[in-house]
Amino acid sequence: MKNTVIFDLDGLLIDSEPVAFQLYCDLTAEYDRHISLEEYIHRYSGKTAVDNMRTLINAYQLPLTIEDGLAFEAVKEKEYIAKGIPLKQGARELLSYLQDRGYKIVLASSSSRERAMEILTQNQAENAFDQMVFGTEVKRGKPHPDIFIKACECAKEPPQNCLVLEDSEAGIQAAYAAGIDVICIPDMKIPAETFRKMTAAELSSLNDVIVWLEQEQA
Repeated sequence: MKNTVIFDLDGLLIDSEPVAFQLYCDLTAEYDRHISLEEYIHRYSGKTAVDNMRTLINAYQLPLTIEDGLAFEAVKEKEYIAKGIPLKQGARELLSYLQDRGYKIVLASSSSRERAMEILTQNQAENAFDQMVFGTEVKRGKPHPDIFIKACECAKEPPQNCLVLEDSEAGIQAAYAAGIDVICIPDMKIPAETFRKMTAAELSSLNDVIVWLEQEQA
């Protein structure tokens, strides 16, 4: 029986993908280049910041290093975060549902703790989690299973008692490799069929997770 729900952050719990896209628009515009939303979804959505910056620099022949690009991105993102990044539809309702029914709630994000806490605090959701695990606390990031294995350890629960909520292909692959059932709630990018086959379900919003849990626990 599932008693622990593990949340991804970006694109799943918070609506940060539009900001990520805008950051790449800002950076390419500095050099009179233009990236389309379609290009962002196809080549960059759901991938790591370092890999994306390498791809962006090569694709648009930007005259800067990966470190320079990431530094620009970090400064710009702080400005956008200060303006507010909202929770995704159904997030607040799902968190309340899980708390009321005694589920353990864990955050497992590739984000830094400082960034995550700032955004969660903006949304008054910083106290919703029993445990939090961040990318800096594991050796390998997604699609490796390390962060989800650590999330289970922090919750003191075996994988079969846990459920991961993810939006990205890398996150799905990581949860699957960790032996944890994963529900995909796509954001901008619909995962390829290879990854969709790894999921226990694909739902349209976080609201639908409540229905899924009630059916599974019946």
